[in-house]
Amino acid sequence: QLQLVESGGGLVQPGGSLRLSCAASGLSLNYYHVAWFRQAPGKEREGVSYISSTAGTIRYADSVKGRFTISKDNAKKTVYLQMTSLNSEDTGVYYCAARSSYVDTDLILDPRMYSYWGQGTQVTVSS
Repeated sequence: QLQLVESGGGLVQPGGSLRLSCAASGLSLNYYHVAWFRQAPGKEREGVSYISSTAGTIRYADSVKGRFTISKDNAKKTVYLQMTSLNSEDTGVYYCAARSSYVDTDLILDPRMYSYWGQGTQVTVSS
């Protein structure tokens, strides 16, 4: 059973940076596709970024393109989300999720497509 644990969240000022980590245990991440999602209070969970098992395919939501970078270290069984130029709209609980099979490109940031989830880490952007 794959288990995911997020870390790295916190309080940051607008314009600041954070790096989130998603550490896997139980199974190797080599064969899993991983995505980051976030959920702000009163809003639906939205996809932020995706990385395929081989890191050959990477996608970002339009709202974070050019500011966020996803990466994967299979040896450490960890996926990272480097976030820069943060603003208040980035505030929320960030979750990582994984699935073992490919999905259509249109669905890779759809939370319904993912079976394994972490517990989330809070990111608050505020002065």
